[in-house]
Amino acid sequence: MSAESSLKRRLAEALGVPFTTATDVRPLRNGTEIFPAMLGAIASAERSIEFETFIYWSGDIAERMCDALVDAADRGVLVRVLLDGVGSLPMPGPLLERLRDSRVELRRFRQPGLLRLRSIDQRTHRKILVCDARVAFTGGVGIAEEWEGDARSPSEWRETHFRMTGSVARILRGAFYANWELAPPASAFHGGAGATDADAPVDETPERSIDVQVIQSFGGRPEGPPAQALQHLVFAFAEERVRAMTPYFVPSEALVDEIVQASQRGVEVELLVPGPHIDHRLSLLAGQDLWTHLLNAGVTIHQYQPTFPHAKVVTVDGILSTVGSMNLNRRSARKDDEIVLNIVDREVTAALDADFDRDLESSVRVDRDSDWPRRGTMQRAAEWWTRRVLGAEL
Repeated sequence: MSAESSLKRRLAEALGVPFTTATDVRPLRNGTEIFPAMLGAIASAERSIEFETFIYWSGDIAERMCDALVDAADRGVLVRVLLDGVGSLPMPGPLLERLRDSRVELRRFRQPGLLRLRSIDQRTHRKILVCDARVAFTGGVGIAEEWEGDARSPSEWRETHFRMTGSVARILRGAFYANWELAPPASAFHGGAGATDADAPVDETPERSIDVQVIQSFGGRPEGPPAQALQHLVFAFAEERVRAMTPYFVPSEALVDEIVQASQRGVEVELLVPGPHIDHRLSLLAGQDLWTHLLNAGVTIHQYQPTFPHAKVVTVDGILSTVGSMNLNRRSARKDDEIVLNIVDREVTAALDADFDRDLESSVRVDRDSDWPRRGTMQRAAEWWTRRVLGAEL
């Protein structure tokens, strides 16, 4: 049995989710690649568009995305938009009103309210765009000016998103509707049932077939959060190397143990985390409380310098790429709805490893010879307090 087949079998058994196929998986680096691809797919859609996002803020891309969705609806495409009720709070009123007043079907997931305080902390952190049940996008990107550009300055965040075709698009579409049905309408227009999966043409002669496992996590719901299990499995199943780029590294004690065990049995573990630029400083502090323990176990830690690295990418043994909306923190593991893809493909993984190498060129390594072990008492106290008091929320 090949290494790929063995890994697929183990993941399917451990997570209870079968693999599907993609005819193409294309990593997109930063807003300069991500947004033209997404806007192009929306402009080309003929029957249906499903779009779910945690963050919809402001900026040129927020305007252009709104225009593209409204234009698609005006030409007869069934357009359904699901915005997280908290993540989309900063969205400018005129943009929200334009969506509400158009032929776009709009819903907001778990709107804040006095009678819904318990559910406020459980968000949809998913990022899904599916056009005609054929072309799909997922990853870490939000709709805001912070993601525009090519990570050239602190105002242009570093991101990785994915464009894919094939049967995986229909699975992602199903994930969209799992949350869509839980959200009340936020606009007056209702376009009906719309296109079905059967309406989408199938590529009978794909150039190649890529094995993809789509993991839907449901934080705080009876379906359970497989994201928590997946966080552990990427380290438990590794035999040679794990490379993880994550913006919010606040793992549970159990996950820390899994990482340490992987390193101690000879797996090369590399973490790429934020440096001077991050949107939630407390998250960095909470994770830093663990660095000494990890460094002592042989884990390599790098801090990205040019801007905030928001990409969520893990590669394993040159074979597996775990990508999507999941962070290596306790919030993703237990509270938020996430979408994660396990891609078993050497070509895709090689491309992501090359991206990782490129990012290391703009990073600073943290080790026992750096200034890290000599940081002050106040810094250490802040790390200790933040992890123990706020760690579960970060």
